[in-house]
Amino acid sequence: MTTSDVQRSTATGPVPGAVPGVVPGVPVVTAAAAAPGFATAPATAPVATPGFAPGRALRPMVKVLPEHARSHNRSLVLQTLYRSGERSRADIARETGLTRVTISDLVAELLAEGLVIELGQRESARPGKPARPGKPAVLLDINRTAYQIVGLDLSEHATFRGAVMDLDGTILERADVPLESATGDDAIAKVVQLVDRLLTLTTAPILGIGVGSPGVVDLTGTVLTAPNLGWVDEALQQRLQAHTGHPVVVANDANVAVLAEHGYGDAAGDMMLVTVGHGVGAGLLVAGALVYGSRFAAGEIGQVMVGTDLGLEATYNRDQVLEHWLSVPQLQQRIREAEAAGSDAAPILREAGQRLGIALAPVVGALNLSEIVLSGPAELLDGALAEATIQTLRSRTMAEFHGDLTLRMTTQGQDIVLRGAAVLVLSGQLGVS
Repeated sequence: MTTSDVQRSTATGPVPGAVPGVVPGVPVVTAAAAAPGFATAPATAPVATPGFAPGRALRPMVKVLPEHARSHNRSLVLQTLYRSGERSRADIARETGLTRVTISDLVAELLAEGLVIELGQRESARPGKPARPGKPAVLLDINRTAYQIVGLDLSEHATFRGAVMDLDGTILERADVPLESATGDDAIAKVVQLVDRLLTLTTAPILGIGVGSPGVVDLTGTVLTAPNLGWVDEALQQRLQAHTGHPVVVANDANVAVLAEHGYGDAAGDMMLVTVGHGVGAGLLVAGALVYGSRFAAGEIGQVMVGTDLGLEATYNRDQVLEHWLSVPQLQQRIREAEAAGSDAAPILREAGQRLGIALAPVVGALNLSEIVLSGPAELLDGALAEATIQTLRSRTMAEFHGDLTLRMTTQGQDIVLRGAAVLVLSGQLGVS
């Protein structure tokens, strides 16, 4: 590796795949204000900490070592091929800014590992471009069939869902396990049952297992709290790794979902993705950074009190939090009761949308987001509820700065958490997203 390559790596940012759940190209923002472009702790560290001290100047506190630079450059090559495909060694050198010697060395390594394949020679003459003298370049690509990924979505209120995917996030096989109101160890047993079933459906080596879990999840894959599943300090990532022998990454389901929208969807800029299922959560991308928060609870909007039903002096009351109006079980129960009484469900959906708008307005105002994306049952969210949400947001924020805010349903449908789980694994194992 040349000195110039080390310098380029230092300038361009984080060590890819260093911390489970941290996606290259989507840095982490915590209360310590970790700015994009600097490395987090290595994978061997028990706790991932940003390279900045709380309350201090925003400057890097660790140097990038040559071995970290090589890891970064390796991921640059894989990322270029993963997103663009069919590139020659010279193409990759031009697009990454790395030297041809470095590219040749890294490609040889990746070919030996089976992660990259040669597709054959490029046609000497391409439409609109003159033929180049000399031997035609050999095209390369990620070996997209070399590995498969297992993804789990634990966010739904009635079912744990899973899938086997290829490296492009295409779902090859599916499996699910009814939750049946299980909590605690019983819910863990169902997760293990689902993983075991999915592993039997794989037909290629497994790159890793990604899991989107409800609740507050730290960077070690420990579920600090998931009230609906009865989990407290549940080391889910560690337990699954010990059980399967495969690399596992566990992250909050809303953060996983926003990564899928970012990687596979139509995300245009700063955004908030709201997931509605057993509970209500949100994933935040701000300035290209995934926001976790000081205690990994960023986006836990479901437990925020909304409205002033009990008066301005009211203390915290779980019956007045957003989930009380917006979670799928609550919405379905209220709709059933309305229909049994011969009433229309639209007012219930509009009220839920208004409560969501009340909760989101301060966030939109503080961060000047460009869009809100909803993920959950379309029959509940898309329509009266979404219309009431955007109307409430526009009436409670400054039109001059937030009038172009858009609100839409996710483009990923019900598979958004599963595909986000694939992003987690690709990030942790290959350093691509």
